[in-house]
Amino acid sequence: MSFVAELWQFMRVRKKFWLLPIMIMMAVFGGLIVLTKGSAVAPFIYTIF
Repeated sequence: MSFVAELWQFMRVRKKFWLLPIMIMMAVFGGLIVLTKGSAVAPFIYTIF
């Protein structure tokens, strides 16, 4: 959690708020990859794309 706090502090101090949507999308896609790695949810996620 300290990484997230440090990243937020970096974006706030340096006014890099445009990085926030990129980080959110990377987290979402990373979560999808973890879910599709051999789980029962995988067939349902594949139908989205």
